[in-house]
Amino acid sequence: MLMNILVVDDEKVIREGMKRTIRQSFPHMNTYTAGSVQEAITILRSCHIHVVFLDILMPGMTGLELMEKMRKSNLNTKWIVISAHSDFTFAQQALRLGAIDYILKPIGKSKLNEIIAAIEYELSNEEPRASDTSMLDFNLKYLREAVFQRLAHGLDIGRFDISKLEESFPHFLLMLIRLKDKEKDVTINHFIIENVLTEIIEEQAKGFVVSFDPFSLLGVVSIQDGQSMRGIELKVRQHLDRYLKVAYQVQVSDMLNQFKSIPFEISKLQKGESHVAFILNKNEDQIDIAVQYIKNNFRENLSLEKVASIVYLSPIYFSQLFKLKTGTGYKDYVIQLRLEQAKQLLANSQSKISITEIAEYVGYQDIRHFTQVFRKKYQLTPSQFRTRNQEETV
Repeated sequence: MLMNILVVDDEKVIREGMKRTIRQSFPHMNTYTAGSVQEAITILRSCHIHVVFLDILMPGMTGLELMEKMRKSNLNTKWIVISAHSDFTFAQQALRLGAIDYILKPIGKSKLNEIIAAIEYELSNEEPRASDTSMLDFNLKYLREAVFQRLAHGLDIGRFDISKLEESFPHFLLMLIRLKDKEKDVTINHFIIENVLTEIIEEQAKGFVVSFDPFSLLGVVSIQDGQSMRGIELKVRQHLDRYLKVAYQVQVSDMLNQFKSIPFEISKLQKGESHVAFILNKNEDQIDIAVQYIKNNFRENLSLEKVASIVYLSPIYFSQLFKLKTGTGYKDYVIQLRLEQAKQLLANSQSKISITEIAEYVGYQDIRHFTQVFRKKYQLTPSQFRTRNQEETV
């Protein structure tokens, strides 16, 4: 039987040695190798792999994490974990994830040949139709993705009939997830996003995920009874924040009822016109960044919309998040910051700066407006505050 075998190990000597052994004993089989999880993902997504020999400890993502994420999309793949560690915890986890064996390094030629021969015999005795069905499902997945990808880009899909797919989604939303950093581990991050989004949609809604471009994925989500898009959105954020090591952007469309509107809606999302848009990063907090920006630029015209755009948040969501984080509404925060600066200047008995100049310095071009805001806050006009403060210091 022709089998496709993948050996995943970051040690070149081991993976190339296993490849030579397999080729010598089973020349009719195809053997692929991957020195990293990223390479393994690329192969697993492009080929129908029957058997994976998988090292546990590798840079970036462990072999067990890879197995956990890929097993749903590679249901008929046989996973064999090879490790230099005899820790029972590793073996227990591997078997729980569905590994058919856990082998300690170094793996001898006879043992390797024995395992492959046993799997070949097992697969050759399985119902051929099951294998054909698996391959058909594998091909249909990529066919649907290719067709839908063209549709999402506003391209002609030819004679493909997607009416049944449309009937399954009379109402739906789009969730577009984009990587901010397009230089680091694009393949593995793309894979993480796809698996997280697919898993959450399957658990809490109805829908599917397709690749929109090398840096973006698109989820088509139909909300089920008892669920909310907000809940799904938050869960996606929680998982991505846990697994991704780069910043990403999530945008959600309004409710749609026609597939033909998807290209236009995506265009709106890309222009930042969605009602929800935010970037998360494990090492950066958008509100902290916004606060720092406000402190450095409080003299300028700091509209809510402008500061929200600086940190890639929609104005509505930014306003809610800002108040949650600081305990103060955005407008009140800016006013308080400006007036505190004004008080310091007014309280300086050595300063000869006029009240008009102080108002302009802290961001108020209209002296009357500045006076009104100051009096409302402190029950004194700027002049009265300055006079009282000077009298108290005499």
